[in-house]
Amino acid sequence: MDFALAPRTPSRTAPPAAAASEPWAPPELRLVCLDIDDTLIDCTAAIRRSLHILTGRGDLWPLWDLITEEHVALVVAGELDYATMHQRRTDCFLAEIGICADAEQVSSFERRRRELLDHSWQLFDDVLDCLEWLRAAGLMLAAVTNASGGHQRKKIADLGLAPFFDHVAIAGELGVAKPDPVMFHTVCLGLGCAPAQAVHVGDKLDTDAIGARDAGLGAVWLDRDRIGARAPEGVHTVAGLAELPELLVSEYATIGVPAQRGSGTPAFTVRNGVL
Repeated sequence: MDFALAPRTPSRTAPPAAAASEPWAPPELRLVCLDIDDTLIDCTAAIRRSLHILTGRGDLWPLWDLITEEHVALVVAGELDYATMHQRRTDCFLAEIGICADAEQVSSFERRRRELLDHSWQLFDDVLDCLEWLRAAGLMLAAVTNASGGHQRKKIADLGLAPFFDHVAIAGELGVAKPDPVMFHTVCLGLGCAPAQAVHVGDKLDTDAIGARDAGLGAVWLDRDRIGARAPEGVHTVAGLAELPELLVSEYATIGVPAQRGSGTPAFTVRNGVL
């Protein structure tokens, strides 16, 4: 995406610094946090394909997703670690579709599923343009995910996402998960940023958007499936990451916006949502 902006001329009628009261101004944005699965990486499509290959059925994603949510909730509650969760989730899934498997067969199914996924991950088409814009705008970026550590870091590296991020926060490594405010605050603290100077973007309305809002961050729900549900107060909605730059420019007081590529002109500052 190419952007060319002229710098704004300072107002000749700006009020003196000692004015009794200042008009409200939107906050400064310094940090954008992004969920990974189904926000940057098309996780659902990859898992659908792996289940289809392994079972010969194409209708099992909703069941897998439901069982996953139930088991991840146990991890978040501190009742399971991720390795145990993966084994129990797969065991439960196989039992639900009528397959009686012993521990070794469950482990084999899970290993094969992981192997298939490692060759199936793909970024959504709008991801790289958005990340490049955010970096060129001078914003810090953090990946904030509720997954376990090893395989999530591998996905980030294999898909070329690692160079974009100043910080990666993974629930499986921190022992805390979204929507717990501690997850969001840990990221902000690590980057020396106040929550009010950060925004979080993710595909889960409750876990990502409402969780970020309640933690004091700006909140953006990425509704790729266009569910159409009305977001609660304090939550913005975008249908794709291509819409994110315009939203951020309109909502935050100071964002350095990339100059046109190849022009040699430094990025200018956009104030008061003027683009």
